[in-house]
Amino acid sequence: MSSSKTDQAKEPVTRRLLFWVSLLYFSEGLPLGVFYDLFPVNLRQAGVSPSDIGLLSLLGLAWTVKFLWAPLVDAWRGHRLWIAGANWGMAVVLSLLAWQPQALAQGATWPWMLLAAFTMLSATNDIATDGYTIEILSKGQLGVANGLRIGFYRVGMLAAGALLVVAGWSGTPELPNWSAAYGLGAVLMLFNGLLILSAPPQPPRPVRDPSSTFSEWAVLREQPLWLVALGLVMLGLLWPVLGPLGKTFGWASIQAISGTWWFKGAVPVGLMFVGASLMVRAARGPQAHALVEGPVFGAWVELLSRPGMLAVLLFILTFKLGDAAMGFMVKPFWVDAGFTPAQIGLVSVNVGLGLSIAGGLVGGWYVDRVGIFKGLWVLGIAQALSNLGYTAAAWYVPVVAPGEQVSVHYQMAVYTASGLESFTGGLGTGAFMAFLMGITSKARATTEYAILSSIFAFSRAVAGWAGGLGVEHMGYAAFFFLTFWLSFPSYFLLPAVRRMLERPEVR
Repeated sequence: MSSSKTDQAKEPVTRRLLFWVSLLYFSEGLPLGVFYDLFPVNLRQAGVSPSDIGLLSLLGLAWTVKFLWAPLVDAWRGHRLWIAGANWGMAVVLSLLAWQPQALAQGATWPWMLLAAFTMLSATNDIATDGYTIEILSKGQLGVANGLRIGFYRVGMLAAGALLVVAGWSGTPELPNWSAAYGLGAVLMLFNGLLILSAPPQPPRPVRDPSSTFSEWAVLREQPLWLVALGLVMLGLLWPVLGPLGKTFGWASIQAISGTWWFKGAVPVGLMFVGASLMVRAARGPQAHALVEGPVFGAWVELLSRPGMLAVLLFILTFKLGDAAMGFMVKPFWVDAGFTPAQIGLVSVNVGLGLSIAGGLVGGWYVDRVGIFKGLWVLGIAQALSNLGYTAAAWYVPVVAPGEQVSVHYQMAVYTASGLESFTGGLGTGAFMAFLMGITSKARATTEYAILSSIFAFSRAVAGWAGGLGVEHMGYAAFFFLTFWLSFPSYFLLPAVRRMLERPEVR
């Protein structure tokens, strides 16, 4: 054995790179699990409709605009401090929800403002974690690292299942103890923030001239289309808050239309689409080259100027569309099928935990062996199979009244669908994240990855909103079957993906 290998074997585990990759992505996955699992179960048990739960997904648009403050994280470096601070901020939010958990389902305004803050903090955590990881990994390490990364990301998400167990065991099936669940979530995030401060420092990098930011804004004054585009995007992001504000302040006109489908979804989504379209137009404009060196919009211009990048962006929007459309409605389906929060959490932890880690590791091994491109389409097909599993379960398992006992054979049908989703979800996500990291320039790792993952987050938020409407109009089984077919339009864009992956790595 060489001396370098001997030294690595003797190195304490807390100094090994893959240990920190695992911990960081547990910390990144936990907030998403709370948002997509804990909140929907709480709301559905309180009688909130699927369409209104889908509206909650639109608050996740914060993950879509995180590229706006990603350059700030990148410029100040200190990614570990950003991660710790974001975790502590989310701990404060969960502590406040633990104080009055019933307010989330009663239509009060302040819990919705807290949820918006939670998504902003989670997005900041994502920015710093992804940038830190990309900087310390080489392209040859992406397979194994992404296997652990996706596995422990899903472990973090599934930890929200443990919080559901706490809510069920410390309360009753009819009245779960949501204060205990949110309180324990706050403790976990507080501990994550403390532990991450011990992670190894990121590699040094030449410091950019601070005056470049002011120069960039001077150029923007001559290109107002960028500012108009950003204004529309931000307006679309904040639009969902108007409904709760209208109820709180008695705005009759807002209350009269706040329940319509176009007000709740079409308007904010339309604003986001128009803003994004104007941004693409601005990035392709004749004066866009003046922004290439800018810390904020330079990454946008550089990305959109690559040959075939628009097709790649469409691929990012659609590759996990079926998975995202189904995902936000899975937990409401469990509730309507008669499962208690404790049962939902136990299956997620005991069954989903091992299968999700196995899926991430197998997916990472497969990508390392056959390459990112083949891994995308092969594992993408496997990922779509989980939608068929839930389709079969929703067709077979009836909707029951609250408190009614679920028979064993119905339980097994849902457990099987959950296990399939956990394993294949790890497979597809591992390949997808390796693809995003593989096309990211290390020179602007934090900002570029934030942009690419923001685009994916947009499709996830919109698909979650549409999922609530789809379930109300089609039922669970028919809607889950439709989401299976949503997984395949992205395959027509694979030639552009291949060309992008074959580009030389930019450092």
